[in-house]
Amino acid sequence: MRLTKVKKISELFSQYLLKRRGRESLLQMVDEVELAERVYNSNAIENSTLTLPETEKILLLQDIGRHTSLREVFEAKSLSQVYEYVSNIASKRPLTTDLILLMHKILLTNISNDIAGRFRTGGEMVRVGNRIGLPSEFIIDRISEALDQYESDIEIPIIHRVAKFHAQFESIHPFIDGNGRIGRVINNYLLIKAGFPPIMLRNKEKNHYYRALRLYDDSQHLESMNAIIEMAVLESLHKRLAYLDGREIIPVSAYAKKNNRSIHTLLNAAKRQTIPAFREKGIWKIGV
Repeated sequence: MRLTKVKKISELFSQYLLKRRGRESLLQMVDEVELAERVYNSNAIENSTLTLPETEKILLLQDIGRHTSLREVFEAKSLSQVYEYVSNIASKRPLTTDLILLMHKILLTNISNDIAGRFRTGGEMVRVGNRIGLPSEFIIDRISEALDQYESDIEIPIIHRVAKFHAQFESIHPFIDGNGRIGRVINNYLLIKAGFPPIMLRNKEKNHYYRALRLYDDSQHLESMNAIIEMAVLESLHKRLAYLDGREIIPVSAYAKKNNRSIHTLLNAAKRQTIPAFREKGIWKIGV
Protein backbone atom coordinates (compact mmCIF):
# COMPACT_ATOMS: atom_id res chain seq x y z
CA MET A 1 0.00 0.00 0.00
CA ARG A 2 2.82 2.43 0.85
CA LEU A 3 4.52 1.92 -2.54
CA THR A 4 1.15 2.36 -4.24
CA LYS A 5 0.63 5.74 -2.55
CA VAL A 6 4.13 6.89 -3.45
CA LYS A 7 3.63 5.81 -7.07
CA LYS A 8 0.26 7.60 -7.23
CA ILE A 9 1.81 10.77 -5.82
CA SER A 10 4.58 10.57 -8.41
CA GLU A 11 2.03 10.23 -11.22
CA LEU A 12 -0.11 13.12 -10.00
CA PHE A 13 2.97 15.26 -9.38
CA SER A 14 4.10 14.78 -12.98
CA GLN A 15 0.65 15.87 -14.18
CA TYR A 16 0.73 18.84 -11.83
CA LEU A 17 4.14 20.03 -13.09
CA LEU A 18 2.96 19.78 -16.69
CA LYS A 19 -0.39 21.50 -16.20
CA ARG A 20 0.81 24.29 -13.91
CA ARG A 21 2.93 25.91 -16.61
CA GLY A 22 1.56 29.34 -17.31
CA ARG A 23 -1.15 28.89 -14.66
CA GLU A 24 0.68 30.36 -11.68
CA SER A 25 -1.98 33.04 -11.15
CA LEU A 26 -4.69 30.38 -10.78
CA LEU A 27 -2.60 28.37 -8.33
CA GLN A 28 -1.84 31.50 -6.34
CA MET A 29 -5.58 32.19 -6.13
CA VAL A 30 -6.21 28.66 -4.83
CA ASP A 31 -3.48 29.13 -2.22
CA GLU A 32 -4.83 32.52 -1.13
CA VAL A 33 -8.36 31.17 -0.71
CA GLU A 34 -6.97 28.21 1.26
CA LEU A 35 -4.78 30.31 3.56
CA ALA A 36 -7.39 30.99 6.25
CA GLU A 37 -8.27 27.29 6.42
CA ARG A 38 -4.60 26.38 6.80
CA VAL A 39 -4.14 28.97 9.55
CA TYR A 40 -7.31 27.89 11.33
CA ASN A 41 -6.37 24.20 11.37
CA SER A 42 -2.80 24.73 12.54
CA ASN A 43 -3.88 27.03 15.37
CA ALA A 44 -6.80 24.78 16.31
CA ILE A 45 -4.40 21.85 16.70
CA GLU A 46 -2.76 24.01 19.38
CA ASN A 47 -6.17 24.55 21.04
CA SER A 48 -7.05 27.98 19.66
CA THR A 49 -10.76 28.67 20.17
CA LEU A 50 -11.15 30.60 16.91
CA THR A 51 -13.49 29.09 14.33
CA LEU A 52 -12.76 29.00 10.62
CA PRO A 53 -15.25 31.82 9.84
CA GLU A 54 -13.67 33.91 12.60
CA THR A 55 -10.20 33.25 11.24
CA GLU A 56 -11.35 34.29 7.78
CA LYS A 57 -12.75 37.55 9.15
CA ILE A 58 -9.57 38.29 11.10
CA LEU A 59 -7.42 37.85 8.00
CA LEU A 60 -9.81 40.11 6.09
CA LEU A 61 -9.52 42.67 8.93
CA GLN A 62 -13.20 42.34 9.77
CA ASP A 63 -14.90 42.33 13.18
CA ILE A 64 -15.51 38.75 14.29
CA GLY A 65 -18.58 39.71 16.32
CA ARG A 66 -17.55 38.31 19.70
CA HIS A 67 -15.01 38.98 22.39
CA THR A 68 -11.88 36.88 22.02
CA SER A 69 -8.32 37.14 23.28
CA LEU A 70 -6.01 39.52 21.47
CA ARG A 71 -3.40 36.77 21.55
CA GLU A 72 -5.52 34.48 19.39
CA VAL A 73 -6.20 37.31 16.94
CA PHE A 74 -2.47 38.08 16.72
CA GLU A 75 -1.68 34.36 16.37
CA ALA A 76 -3.96 34.08 13.36
CA LYS A 77 -2.51 37.17 11.69
CA SER A 78 1.09 36.21 12.44
CA LEU A 79 0.74 32.64 11.20
CA SER A 80 -0.79 33.87 7.95
CA GLN A 81 2.22 36.16 7.53
CA VAL A 82 4.59 33.22 8.02
CA TYR A 83 2.75 31.14 5.40
CA GLU A 84 2.77 34.06 2.97
CA TYR A 85 6.49 34.59 3.54
CA VAL A 86 7.17 30.91 2.91
CA SER A 87 5.16 30.88 -0.32
CA ASN A 88 7.29 33.77 -1.61
CA ILE A 89 10.78 32.48 -0.75
CA ALA A 90 10.65 28.67 -0.46
CA SER A 91 11.47 28.10 -4.12
CA LYS A 92 14.46 30.46 -3.91
CA ARG A 93 16.34 29.53 -0.73
CA PRO A 94 17.26 26.29 1.05
CA LEU A 95 15.90 25.70 4.52
CA THR A 96 18.45 26.73 7.16
CA THR A 97 18.56 27.21 10.91
CA ASP A 98 18.52 30.98 10.40
CA LEU A 99 15.38 30.75 8.27
CA ILE A 100 13.64 28.63 10.89
CA LEU A 101 14.48 31.27 13.50
CA LEU A 102 13.22 34.05 11.22
CA MET A 103 9.89 32.25 10.70
CA HIS A 104 9.57 31.87 14.46
CA LYS A 105 10.32 35.56 14.96
CA ILE A 106 7.55 36.51 12.51
CA LEU A 107 5.17 34.14 14.31
CA LEU A 108 5.72 35.40 17.87
CA THR A 109 6.69 39.06 17.49
CA ASN A 110 4.16 41.19 19.43
CA ILE A 111 2.92 38.01 21.12
CA SER A 112 5.96 36.80 23.08
CA ASN A 113 8.81 39.11 22.16
CA ASP A 114 11.17 37.65 24.76
CA ILE A 115 11.22 34.23 23.05
CA ALA A 116 10.49 35.23 19.44
CA GLY A 117 13.16 34.13 16.97
CA ARG A 118 15.32 32.07 19.32
CA PHE A 119 15.72 28.48 20.39
CA ARG A 120 15.48 27.45 24.03
CA THR A 121 18.66 28.36 25.93
CA GLY A 122 20.14 28.41 29.40
CA GLY A 123 18.49 25.27 30.65
CA GLU A 124 14.98 26.20 29.46
CA MET A 125 12.96 22.99 29.35
CA VAL A 126 9.59 22.10 27.86
CA ARG A 127 7.15 19.27 28.24
CA VAL A 128 6.38 17.30 25.08
CA GLY A 129 3.32 15.16 25.77
CA ASN A 130 4.33 12.72 28.48
CA ARG A 131 8.06 13.40 28.32
CA ILE A 132 10.53 16.22 28.87
CA GLY A 133 11.96 17.82 25.75
CA LEU A 134 15.56 17.70 24.64
CA PRO A 135 17.91 19.76 26.87
CA SER A 136 18.56 23.16 25.31
CA GLU A 137 22.31 22.69 24.86
CA PHE A 138 21.72 19.96 22.26
CA ILE A 139 19.15 21.81 20.13
CA ILE A 140 21.34 23.55 17.55
CA ASP A 141 23.34 20.40 16.80
CA ARG A 142 20.22 18.24 16.48
CA ILE A 143 18.49 20.70 14.16
CA SER A 144 21.63 20.88 12.00
CA GLU A 145 21.84 17.08 11.91
CA ALA A 146 18.19 16.81 10.86
CA LEU A 147 18.71 19.36 8.09
CA ASP A 148 21.82 17.51 6.88
CA GLN A 149 19.92 14.20 6.89
CA TYR A 150 17.09 15.73 4.91
CA GLU A 151 19.50 16.92 2.21
CA SER A 152 21.51 13.69 2.10
CA ASP A 153 18.69 11.09 2.17
CA ILE A 154 18.21 11.37 -1.60
CA GLU A 155 17.26 7.72 -1.96
CA ILE A 156 14.15 8.30 0.18
CA PRO A 157 11.02 9.71 -1.54
CA ILE A 158 10.71 13.44 -0.91
CA ILE A 159 7.34 12.95 0.83
CA HIS A 160 8.91 10.61 3.37
CA ARG A 161 11.88 12.94 3.87
CA VAL A 162 9.43 15.71 4.78
CA ALA A 163 7.62 13.37 7.18
CA LYS A 164 10.90 12.35 8.81
CA PHE A 165 12.08 15.92 9.27
CA HIS A 166 8.73 16.90 10.75
CA ALA A 167 8.85 14.05 13.28
CA GLN A 168 12.45 14.93 14.18
CA PHE A 169 11.70 18.64 14.54
CA GLU A 170 8.71 18.08 16.80
CA SER A 171 10.69 15.58 18.87
CA ILE A 172 13.50 18.12 19.36
CA HIS A 173 10.91 20.79 20.26
CA PRO A 174 13.45 23.60 19.94
CA PHE A 175 11.21 26.50 20.99
CA ILE A 176 9.44 27.36 24.20
CA ASP A 177 6.29 28.03 22.16
CA GLY A 178 5.32 27.68 18.50
CA ASN A 179 6.94 24.31 17.76
CA GLY A 180 3.88 22.70 16.15
CA ARG A 181 2.94 25.70 14.03
CA ILE A 182 6.49 26.27 12.78
CA GLY A 183 6.90 22.55 12.16
CA ARG A 184 3.82 22.51 9.94
CA VAL A 185 5.04 25.64 8.13
CA ILE A 186 8.35 23.86 7.49
CA ASN A 187 6.43 20.98 5.88
CA ASN A 188 5.14 23.42 3.29
CA TYR A 189 8.51 25.11 2.90
CA LEU A 190 10.15 21.80 1.98
CA LEU A 191 7.30 20.73 -0.29
CA ILE A 192 7.14 24.05 -2.15
CA LYS A 193 10.93 23.96 -2.50
CA ALA A 194 10.56 20.57 -4.21
CA GLY A 195 7.82 21.84 -6.53
CA PHE A 196 4.82 20.44 -4.66
CA PRO A 197 1.78 22.47 -3.61
CA PRO A 198 1.29 23.27 0.10
CA ILE A 199 -0.55 20.83 2.33
CA MET A 200 -2.84 21.09 5.32
CA LEU A 201 -2.83 18.97 8.50
CA ARG A 202 -6.31 19.21 9.98
CA ASN A 203 -7.49 19.72 13.53
CA LYS A 204 -10.21 17.11 12.99
CA GLU A 205 -7.46 14.49 12.62
CA LYS A 206 -5.12 15.73 15.34
CA ASN A 207 -5.46 12.60 17.50
CA HIS A 208 -4.03 10.53 14.64
CA TYR A 209 -1.36 13.19 14.12
CA TYR A 210 -0.34 13.23 17.79
CA ARG A 211 -0.24 9.45 17.81
CA ALA A 212 2.20 9.51 14.88
CA LEU A 213 4.42 11.95 16.76
CA ARG A 214 4.35 9.76 19.89
CA LEU A 215 5.24 6.68 17.85
CA TYR A 216 8.31 8.44 16.54
CA ASP A 217 9.29 9.60 20.04
CA ASP A 218 8.84 6.13 21.49
CA SER A 219 10.35 3.94 18.77
CA GLN A 220 11.50 6.05 15.79
CA HIS A 221 8.45 4.70 13.99
CA LEU A 222 7.82 6.77 10.84
CA GLU A 223 5.15 4.78 9.01
CA SER A 224 2.27 6.67 10.59
CA MET A 225 3.76 10.10 9.85
CA ASN A 226 4.62 8.98 6.33
CA ALA A 227 0.97 8.03 5.82
CA ILE A 228 -0.28 11.39 7.13
CA ILE A 229 1.96 13.38 4.79
CA GLU A 230 1.14 11.10 1.86
CA MET A 231 -2.59 11.62 2.28
CA ALA A 232 -2.21 15.37 2.68
CA VAL A 233 -0.10 15.59 -0.49
CA LEU A 234 -2.56 13.44 -2.47
CA GLU A 235 -5.47 15.64 -1.39
CA SER A 236 -3.60 18.83 -2.26
CA LEU A 237 -2.65 17.50 -5.70
CA HIS A 238 -6.22 16.30 -6.39
CA LYS A 239 -7.55 19.74 -5.51
CA ARG A 240 -5.17 21.69 -7.69
CA LEU A 241 -5.47 19.34 -10.64
CA ALA A 242 -9.25 19.75 -10.52
CA TYR A 243 -8.84 23.53 -10.80
CA LEU A 244 -6.10 23.30 -13.43
CA ASP A 245 -8.36 21.04 -15.53
CA GLY A 246 -11.14 23.62 -15.32
CA ARG A 247 -13.57 21.18 -13.74
CA GLU A 248 -16.76 22.16 -11.96
CA ILE A 249 -16.22 21.65 -8.23
CA ILE A 250 -19.22 20.06 -6.48
CA PRO A 251 -19.76 18.37 -3.09
CA VAL A 252 -19.23 14.61 -3.05
CA SER A 253 -22.80 14.34 -1.71
CA ALA A 254 -24.13 16.01 -4.87
CA TYR A 255 -21.90 13.79 -7.02
CA ALA A 256 -23.28 10.70 -5.28
CA LYS A 257 -26.86 11.79 -5.86
CA LYS A 258 -26.24 12.72 -9.48
CA ASN A 259 -24.60 9.37 -10.26
CA ASN A 260 -26.79 7.21 -8.03
CA ARG A 261 -23.80 6.22 -5.91
CA SER A 262 -23.59 5.44 -2.20
CA ILE A 263 -22.50 8.56 -0.33
CA HIS A 264 -20.91 6.45 2.40
CA THR A 265 -18.87 4.48 -0.12
CA LEU A 266 -17.69 7.66 -1.83
CA LEU A 267 -16.79 9.38 1.43
CA ASN A 268 -14.76 6.36 2.50
CA ALA A 269 -12.99 6.43 -0.87
CA ALA A 270 -12.36 10.16 -0.43
CA LYS A 271 -10.80 9.60 3.00
CA ARG A 272 -8.57 6.90 1.50
CA GLN A 273 -7.81 9.19 -1.46
CA THR A 274 -8.74 6.45 -3.93
CA ILE A 275 -10.94 8.99 -5.74
CA PRO A 276 -9.76 12.53 -6.65
CA ALA A 277 -11.68 14.21 -3.84
CA PHE A 278 -10.54 17.00 -1.55
CA ARG A 279 -11.88 19.16 1.24
CA GLU A 280 -12.79 22.83 1.17
CA LYS A 281 -13.82 24.26 4.53
CA GLY A 282 -14.23 20.71 5.78
CA ILE A 283 -16.61 19.60 3.00
CA TRP A 284 -15.52 16.80 0.67
CA LYS A 285 -15.68 17.92 -2.96
CA ILE A 286 -14.76 16.55 -6.37
CA GLY A 287 -14.19 17.97 -9.84
CA VAL A 288 -16.56 16.84 -12.61
